[in-house]
Amino acid sequence: MSDDILLHFAEDGTLAQTIPGFRPRPQQTEMAQAIAQAIRGCRVLVAEAGTGTGKTFAYLVPALMSGGKVIVSTGTKTLQDQLFHRDLPAVRKALKLPVTVALLKGRQNYACHYHVEQAKTEGRFMNREDAHYLPRIARWMLQTQTGDKSECDGVPEDATVWIAATSTRDNCLGQECAYAKECFVMAARRRAQEADVVVVNHHLFFADVMLRDGGMAELLPNFNTVIFDEAHQLPETASLFFGESVSTGQLLDLARDTRMEAVQNAKDYAPLQDATRSLEKCAKDLRLAVAGENARLSFSQLADNTALHGALDVLEKELDSFLVHAESQAERAEGLEKCWQRATVLAEALTRWRRVDAPDLIRWAEVFSHSLSLNVTPLRVAEIFKKQVEGQAKSWIFTSATLAVGRSFEHYTGELGLNLLENPPETAVWGSPFSYGEQAMLYAPEGMPDPNSPGFIEAVVDTAYPVICAAQGRAFVLSTSLRAMKQIHEGLQSRFESDGKTFPLLMQGQGSRSELLERFRRLGNAVLVASQSFWEGVDVPGDALSVVIIDKLPFAPPDDPVLKARVEWMEKEGKNPFMEYQLPRAVINMKQGAGRLIRTEQDRGVLVVCDPRMITKPYGKRVWQSLPPMRRTRVLDEVVEFLEQLPPPATAGF
Repeated sequence: MSDDILLHFAEDGTLAQTIPGFRPRPQQTEMAQAIAQAIRGCRVLVAEAGTGTGKTFAYLVPALMSGGKVIVSTGTKTLQDQLFHRDLPAVRKALKLPVTVALLKGRQNYACHYHVEQAKTEGRFMNREDAHYLPRIARWMLQTQTGDKSECDGVPEDATVWIAATSTRDNCLGQECAYAKECFVMAARRRAQEADVVVVNHHLFFADVMLRDGGMAELLPNFNTVIFDEAHQLPETASLFFGESVSTGQLLDLARDTRMEAVQNAKDYAPLQDATRSLEKCAKDLRLAVAGENARLSFSQLADNTALHGALDVLEKELDSFLVHAESQAERAEGLEKCWQRATVLAEALTRWRRVDAPDLIRWAEVFSHSLSLNVTPLRVAEIFKKQVEGQAKSWIFTSATLAVGRSFEHYTGELGLNLLENPPETAVWGSPFSYGEQAMLYAPEGMPDPNSPGFIEAVVDTAYPVICAAQGRAFVLSTSLRAMKQIHEGLQSRFESDGKTFPLLMQGQGSRSELLERFRRLGNAVLVASQSFWEGVDVPGDALSVVIIDKLPFAPPDDPVLKARVEWMEKEGKNPFMEYQLPRAVINMKQGAGRLIRTEQDRGVLVVCDPRMITKPYGKRVWQSLPPMRRTRVLDEVVEFLEQLPPPATAGF
């Protein structure tokens, strides 16, 4: 296969002949050869490929040539769609291989016949837009082949109507559903079982793992090879799926769904409808029992919250009563039986959160504006994930632009238990083909205060402002917290207004991520202030983005309950949690944020890191050594001179 790989990636090879704009890159060819060898040898490969390497083609070519069943798992639905609709067809055409491919998403991405009919019958909507959108969805469902909501023109993917028009794992009736034969989810899963290559995302992959471990029917076919793109997200996703959660949102959904089923199938039994209203009140009271929002709290932090424990006592009592009424009516309809089963699962999860105290589990809560989630997270996923990899002889490929710290993968392989395998993984790093020394500059401003000092945010604004002016807008300002994001936005807005600057100023939360990105690209001279969701998976090539400003090194908050528990465990094990866990994670996140700047061979720009610890602390060296090899400076005039050489933005001043 190795010689064939060289032929495909050569200057006059099959890819160059059929894919417009394809140019051979040595890093891409080497990566493709390494993946081909790993697939052939049923080995584990962990590979970092810098931005611009072309890692997608580097893994798709050997994957399609392997002749076996392949799962490609991505970090986002956007990348999933890109792979399936653009990259896979292009490679398959170039290689002239009769490979069948399928796209499989989570069930919440597919319109549900049963729930659309339920919503039409119930006629209750969260807003006027939903009432307008539902008939449109119903008409579209008569024409669509896939039922994928991303294909429904005229109804935004984030419209609230989709809550009523799709199913969840909890409220799906499965084979008992009257619409099982027409079900889009079932059809998508059948296509996936039959395909040679299936494109999924990490959440769906782990959902399949959980089903298999529970002895239930799997979502995905047995595979010879699994390729994880954006693999740096796996430890977090694994923690989520190997844990357990019960939320006020789940309780409210259960109450709503049960009431809809009761109205249709148990009208003569009023106690069940009364029980749904009692459950709703309990869920809302539970949320109100914990003050604040956007906070993560440990189990011990909640120990003295008498309001919370009182609300939980009442909830448990109401759930017991709810279960009695739901069970008494369960035989009358599949939907009612499903609601009873859901209530049983939630009641058991609630009991475990309150009473199970195991040394390898972390109990904590997360409070949002309108909901509260009670979570159980494994202390570590290494042993659990290792068992999945050892399950049978397959090749496992992990790739991302950000996996290593320096050139070391110890942190990553340790988190996933890959270093515990009988045959440890092979690792490799391929640097970016971009000329960072010419294309980009790293600016570490002098005189910045300590990040924890009261004047730090003001100093960030002072640093960002002249750089943004020199770039004529065209900037991302990435912060490590929502609070800092809002303060930086206010500071820049005040500066712009007082100096008469007309750069459009956007902030995360003013629209969906896709809407904000589209506005940013279209405006051409905008400034976007954002937090965590814009540090990765965001692609703005070209002149619209010329500056990325990062306020702090992205360390997780030290009081985060999951981090705190893992740090304490590592200390007991005689390890150094900062150097072995916290710093490597911060480095990987930092590389993701920095990676937003240079996306093509033509891009030019400046990365500004306002945190002085990158220069003043011994560990800071590990941070900047992991960043791309940009020109480095501490002098603002050099930054201004560099930016003033860039072509002006196309829409500046409009």
